[in-house]
Amino acid sequence: MVVQDGAEPFGLGSLVEVWGEPEHPEDGTPVFDFQVCTPRPGRVPGRSDYDLYVERGLDATADADLVCLSPKYDFLRHDPAVLDAVRSAYDRGAIIYAHCSGVFELGAAGLLDGRECTTHWRYTDLLAERYPEARVRPDVLYCHDGSVITGAGSAAGIDASLHLMREQFGAKVAAATARRIVVPPHRDGGQAQFIARAVPDCDAETLGPLLQWIVENLADDLSVESLARRSHMSERTFARRFRAETGTTPHSWVTRQRVQAAEELLERTDHSIDWIADEVGFGNAATLRHHFARVRGLSPQQYRRRFAG
Repeated sequence: MVVQDGAEPFGLGSLVEVWGEPEHPEDGTPVFDFQVCTPRPGRVPGRSDYDLYVERGLDATADADLVCLSPKYDFLRHDPAVLDAVRSAYDRGAIIYAHCSGVFELGAAGLLDGRECTTHWRYTDLLAERYPEARVRPDVLYCHDGSVITGAGSAAGIDASLHLMREQFGAKVAAATARRIVVPPHRDGGQAQFIARAVPDCDAETLGPLLQWIVENLADDLSVESLARRSHMSERTFARRFRAETGTTPHSWVTRQRVQAAEELLERTDHSIDWIADEVGFGNAATLRHHFARVRGLSPQQYRRRFAG
């Protein structure tokens, strides 16, 4: 974790919550060699009535598998030593994760050219203006393009971290991590290299009870017609209300819940792909494989080999 003068405390804390926790045997989650470093070890001035004291220099990034850039207030000034460290880490294959205003550091390092990226909604226009070769997405929580992850700001740092946790360690570990920090489990959607938004939890304004019912009855008929009838609405009104409250269509939301359930069954059981497809509502293995590959970028069999047990 790279911190600099003017470190923004909430953005830093959201990353520490996921990657910096000590062992919790009851969770069964991995423990990381988490280190905080800075260009000039010692006192790191803050802007929230307290400072940080950091003992490690940027040499700590030399062999890290994941290098995180914490957001800072003075984000248009870049330390050449930080840019060099980020480029070196990227060139040797490390995962680079910049959150909120830290994304501007990646632009200055030349790592956003041709890449899907995002930052806090206040700064997306500025990011696009300063780095015109970047493909800035202002309407998403985070982007994952190759080995670079960019987060939109504040609590989206947790969403992006849980996405990466799920990708590297599977659904069970990501869910246990989310439970420990008391947030809804992250569920990825969109394409494998670009996550459009985290699927919302079931606390929608008026559709919350229905969303919870869907999650508990994935094998049922969950067509728009059926769900609209259950909600006592016309199909058109239901579809409009659903998008307004969840940010996506009923079909997309249901599909992502089914993929999520399939992930957990692939990890926890040795049931056949056909059995899992029927259990989560896809009906047959071919349909499960299609949706699973579109969302996760790998087949159910590959996912099971990687994460089962």
